[in-house]
Amino acid sequence: MKDKKTLTGTLWMALCLMALTACTTSTLEGDRTNTADTPTSPAPNNTTRPSTQAAASPNRDCILVEEGYGSQGQVAVQAEEVVSGLEVPWGILFISDTDMLVTERPGRIRLVRNGQLQSEPVAIVPVTARGEGGLLGIAPHPEFANNRLFYIYYTADRNGSSVNLVERWQLSPDGTSASADKIIVDNIPVARFHNGGRLRFGPDGMLYIGTGDARNPQNSQDVSSLAGKILRVTPEGQVPEDNPFPDNPAYIIGVRNTQGFDWLNPSTLAITDHGPSGELGRTGHDEVNVASAGANLGWPPIYGCQDQPGMIPPSLSWDEAVPPGGAAIYTGDAIPEWRGSLLMGVLGASHLHRVTFEPQSPYQVQSHEVYFQNELGRLREVIMGPDGELYVTTSNCDGRGNCPPDKDKILRITSGNP
Repeated sequence: MKDKKTLTGTLWMALCLMALTACTTSTLEGDRTNTADTPTSPAPNNTTRPSTQAAASPNRDCILVEEGYGSQGQVAVQAEEVVSGLEVPWGILFISDTDMLVTERPGRIRLVRNGQLQSEPVAIVPVTARGEGGLLGIAPHPEFANNRLFYIYYTADRNGSSVNLVERWQLSPDGTSASADKIIVDNIPVARFHNGGRLRFGPDGMLYIGTGDARNPQNSQDVSSLAGKILRVTPEGQVPEDNPFPDNPAYIIGVRNTQGFDWLNPSTLAITDHGPSGELGRTGHDEVNVASAGANLGWPPIYGCQDQPGMIPPSLSWDEAVPPGGAAIYTGDAIPEWRGSLLMGVLGASHLHRVTFEPQSPYQVQSHEVYFQNELGRLREVIMGPDGELYVTTSNCDGRGNCPPDKDKILRITSGNP
């Protein structure tokens, strides 16, 4: 309790006294200026510098992009359409080398079989699809090939109130239907915006759950709240004994609204997080963070490249809002130049972002660059497939983009070399 008081006591009260209105009501995510929802046109070039805001620890200099998003990517790549006709696809689960399940935010689990979107949903999940809520992340059980179990994150109605939860389901042998098995984590705070939603199993076989602050920034520093965290539980929903907070699913705190993370090594995560959209008079400053068990990413006491004892600054941040969707470490061979890079879907700024880290210092960004600027629209999920290729989903039909007649798509990003 001593640590909790340190994080949420005097400092939080001081911040709220300075900006009482901002603490209780922030600009709606859909009305953001210079954000995912209404980005300004990117500058033709960018200015990138190590921030002077942060008294950064050794090998953890925060790079602040003051103008634009990054330099134009130099690796030859192309986007190939896998399937279209989707409505706000949020997560992908590969069930074989050729087939995948896809979550649609309105509440449908869809099957793509041999490159064809099947007309009948695998399941219809009873979601409350309001704002950024609905059916979000999906992940397979580590023994999926044997037990056909998978996990979904969604927003549900509970006696007239909304909650986010993680639920385990089981897929039929033929892959055309699924049924609910058990609730894994319940009563995750919900709001119209900032619901997180990404699910990933880690190298340790544990389930990691990205949650948002549910538009209550103090949730992120409150270790008793499930909001504003990366949570870690067993496949059965129990708290692992080696979690950094005893008897608590919280694994990393101080998160605002993450939709993407992956592992740089078995104990180190690269995490994308949305920056503020009006809270405490702040905007922009989306982040790429590198963190491990027990880390505090600092929201809301710090943001962007700011630093404070006991909290870590990001490795990369932007003055102008990006903000990020899903993220994956590239592990394939199709684009050898990308191997080991973090690939990040970008929503409002409409591109795929590549980040590389210093080989001897994984907390330090070596370079970052932009691909497909304004070519594919809003990009949400980013995930490696069993074929060693990178797959992304568009999110152009979520009410913030330009929805084409053939709706949202799944795309394969592969080499552009002959």
